[in-house]
Amino acid sequence: MKLGIAGAGLIVETLMQFIDEVREVEKVAICSLPTDRERMEMFSREHDIGKIYYDFEEMLKDGEVETVYLGVPNFMHYTMGKKALEAGKNVIMEKPFCSSFAQAQHLADLAYRNDLIIVEAITNQYNPNFLKMKQLLPQIGEVKIVNLNYTQYSSRYDDFRRGIIKPAFDVTKSGGALMDLNVYNVHVCLGLLGKPKAVHYYPNIEKNIDTSGILVLEYDDFQASLVAAKDCGAPLLNCVQGNKGCLYTSSPLFTLTDFSFRLNGQPAMHYDLDGGMHRMKPEFLEFVDIIDNHDAPKAAEHLQHTLDVMEVLTLARQSAGIVFPDDENL
Repeated sequence: MKLGIAGAGLIVETLMQFIDEVREVEKVAICSLPTDRERMEMFSREHDIGKIYYDFEEMLKDGEVETVYLGVPNFMHYTMGKKALEAGKNVIMEKPFCSSFAQAQHLADLAYRNDLIIVEAITNQYNPNFLKMKQLLPQIGEVKIVNLNYTQYSSRYDDFRRGIIKPAFDVTKSGGALMDLNVYNVHVCLGLLGKPKAVHYYPNIEKNIDTSGILVLEYDDFQASLVAAKDCGAPLLNCVQGNKGCLYTSSPLFTLTDFSFRLNGQPAMHYDLDGGMHRMKPEFLEFVDIIDNHDAPKAAEHLQHTLDVMEVLTLARQSAGIVFPDDENL
């Protein structure tokens, strides 16, 4: 995979923690704003990135770059993803995929028409613990209750209360607790149980953005309660309960470091299967395989899951009256 990296913020810094271990990735270029020059030069020097660009469209003209990783703020995903696909590049898009289901569908259609790969970088879907949870799920019987919780008091919330609005709390930049944190819960819920038949979101709103909220997903025979908060925090417990047993973890679902499986009347079995691997490495190993082998069916499977998640997120916002200015940007 010949990779061009867009962005120089925290998620790209996190990418650099492991990407050198994925030998199949050739880091061709990195692109960000001139204000990020020092960081890009550091990344280039420490991680053998050949070229630095200050203009995204210039990087897209680079014939060596075959795949673009977009580690940029939420509201930039759609526009930059569209430009990359139109330039003939495969795309790895950070979560959340984009601002709305309509945007997600448009990017998917564009990728299909141009025989390109576009995938969402959402760590838990490739996590060995999550894959084991999927394998064990049928053993817990009929699902009755799902409770997923990702609450984490944000240091940016203090700034937010003082009127300093960072992108994660900015409605004009597709921020909020749903898109920033609950997206992990939605991916896990749909990854295990499929699409719900109805979506209801009950947010706590400050300054037009959801700082926390409860997302209720209604299935034929059970309910799922997905909680996320950036304005408060508490010990976590994520649990899928069936009439024969349960799956549960106290790990936030963006890392999912371990989980337990218990059948009724039996001792719990504990699983910790990531082997200390960086949380983003499994997804990149999968992306390399898909892109280098142009595995369109596997890419389509992952993309359909992403589209289902984007539909739920959009319906959730609509049910609560949360509108992003970028929603209709096509």
